[in-house]
Amino acid sequence: MKIVVSPAKSLDFDTKLPTKTFTQGVFLEQAEKLNKELKKKSPKDLSGLMNISDKLSELNWQRNQEWSLPFTKDNARQAVFAFNGDVYAGLDAYNLEPQQIENLQQTLRILSGQYGILKPLDLMQPYRLEMGTKLNIGKHSNLYEFWGDEITQKLNDELEENELFINLASNEYFKAVKPKLLKVPVITPNFKEYKDGKLKIISFYAKKARGLMVRYIVDHNVQDLEGLKGFNYEGYAFDANLSTDTELIFTR
Repeated sequence: MKIVVSPAKSLDFDTKLPTKTFTQGVFLEQAEKLNKELKKKSPKDLSGLMNISDKLSELNWQRNQEWSLPFTKDNARQAVFAFNGDVYAGLDAYNLEPQQIENLQQTLRILSGQYGILKPLDLMQPYRLEMGTKLNIGKHSNLYEFWGDEITQKLNDELEENELFINLASNEYFKAVKPKLLKVPVITPNFKEYKDGKLKIISFYAKKARGLMVRYIVDHNVQDLEGLKGFNYEGYAFDANLSTDTELIFTR
């Protein structure tokens, strides 16, 4: 099984790490090219480009200036422990056992505007570059053009025939993948809440649920679609009536 998720804007480079093991990303050459372009941007440029506050612009300008290769355990951090948003709260990677971290390394892939695709233990330095950013890089007018088919090709390199591929990424990030070029079908779980008598996707809960599902897969060593349908963390249950072959709906 392979799972893709989105990164997070919030980062944590302070909490004590549960492992010293790390790996290196496959697209560091491309990441460096992006950083060289970002280094040229002033805080004011970044504010306009990313629609962020002056405070965040200054922070990310500093991050861009300090970004440099090679990555080591002293100047970078494993991706799954660096991201700190709702998905990662649901995953709670800090409380995984060593064997579970190893299994996660084989299963999970994090899509990233800066790094393309990251394994959980791939080192990264702090950044902010959402996939939807309209950054001009050479002849490319945005990051979707910049990454082109590379992310999809890398996923295909890792996927085996008939391997289960689970999309738990946001629409913004999954647009960087080209499903028609993948060698396997894409299964997309969605999470809905009953509110005022109606089923709704509520962003905060849906993001956390994506992380909870990754945790469920690791906790229960899920290998197939039927196992995935058993997801029941925090009150969710599979709804066969609302689901299709490629979209699995979980409600609570």
